[in-house]
Amino acid sequence: MANNLYRLGAWLRHQLSAWNTGGEGIHSPYLFHLVRLIIRDDNRYYCWQAIEERRQAMLHAPKRIDVTDYGSRGKGATYSCLVSDVAKHSLQSARNAQTFFRILNWLSHETDQPLEIVELGTNLGITTAYLASVAARNHVTTYEGSAALIEMAQLNWKKLGLTNIDVVQGNIDDTLFIHKSGKSNAPKGKHIDFGYIDANHTYEATLRYFDALAKYAHGKSMIILDDIHYSPDMERAWKTIQEREDVTTTMDFYEFGIVFFDPHYLKKHYRLRI
Repeated sequence: MANNLYRLGAWLRHQLSAWNTGGEGIHSPYLFHLVRLIIRDDNRYYCWQAIEERRQAMLHAPKRIDVTDYGSRGKGATYSCLVSDVAKHSLQSARNAQTFFRILNWLSHETDQPLEIVELGTNLGITTAYLASVAARNHVTTYEGSAALIEMAQLNWKKLGLTNIDVVQGNIDDTLFIHKSGKSNAPKGKHIDFGYIDANHTYEATLRYFDALAKYAHGKSMIILDDIHYSPDMERAWKTIQEREDVTTTMDFYEFGIVFFDPHYLKKHYRLRI
């Protein structure tokens, strides 16, 4: 209840302060283009329908699975639940996932190179599917604690014909870029072009995960953090990240935030609406 009230207050504050809805006031032409012509684009892509059909299949799946939760509440606990309940309460919205697709599609064309993408928090693999569907040449590594969720995610990717995804199972604190066994999971090419963090929603874990990804970031990299106003803990983590020396511009869309590292950008933080 307390977090629900907090999120309502954060949403109201965001609505009152997010006046940059069309890119107005954004100094960088590159970022203005990103907001005005990419994020606010309303065109649909051919692959979205198939992904959304998989979402609907998950929303109506009667199967019961045993989910292991290493997040802020679970701490490794296993509980039984319906796949449909997981889909209803935990999946990223279609609107946001499609926004990530647009950003990646633009970045892929801008760089004209295969992109290295890292996702923390696979869940049922629907957002992963959006990230992987941008281009077959891109490579996605996704991390998930629950073997049961991975099994469902891999079923979805198989039905979608996606073959450019590697999944790492286990507590992300133990598996991110290096296994306890000593086997390295460092990103291919030793860099990350796009990172997406939707895992343990605590202050300490969020900063750990961000630092791990930022270590492999370059000037054109982006890292997206989900649920930045989920709780006082998450909002504090977001503000701490904004103050980092290697972080230049950030964009706050309330439900998620985008972090940029380009040293040519002003140190500035925008609040926007999609």
